[in-house]
Amino acid sequence: MPLRKLAVLSAGLSQPSSTRMLADKIAVAVDSRLTELGCETEVLSCDLRDYAQDVTNNMLTGFPSPRLDAVIEAVTGADGLIAVTPIFTTSFSGLFKSFFDVIDNRSLTDMPVVIGATAGTARHSLALDYAIRPMFTYLHAVVVPTTVFAASEDWGSGADKIKALSDRIDRAAGELAALMVNSDRSSQIRDPFALDSSFSVTGGF
Repeated sequence: MPLRKLAVLSAGLSQPSSTRMLADKIAVAVDSRLTELGCETEVLSCDLRDYAQDVTNNMLTGFPSPRLDAVIEAVTGADGLIAVTPIFTTSFSGLFKSFFDVIDNRSLTDMPVVIGATAGTARHSLALDYAIRPMFTYLHAVVVPTTVFAASEDWGSGADKIKALSDRIDRAAGELAALMVNSDRSSQIRDPFALDSSFSVTGGF
């Protein structure tokens, strides 16, 4: 059974976090879909709030701490990514954006991604398409068509609301799993600064 690596990033700041809850629900659905497609899944879940200071220091110094570097390597070396952020002032959180600012902007090329967001009201749902999707497009990632947004009311007891969120999660999970099945990113990850094997020095200075 082939192994597929799934990275799950949550930028929620509270504890417990509805943002982390949404990320976990999507991850469970993707894992289930990959199993149906004959793949084993290795999941790395990361709460960015635990690395906030590391991210800030990286922005100031230009170098990641060992613990942040491990997260960056796990994310960029995955076959698929789930990225979920709370919406603050009509856009992604500063912590969410800062994490993607400190990674190499070529490291997510061809990465299949599900984007998700949480907020108090459904009127913020458009932020997924006018703010978050363009960022991943700039990074040359492949964002699945279905986005997953959860407002406070989506966690309520109404059966219709719960089903609507569940339907969006299942649809996005199916789209991500279909891309991850054919992914070979983890076997192609290489150091972007490494010299080509054909490079040779033929003369002195």
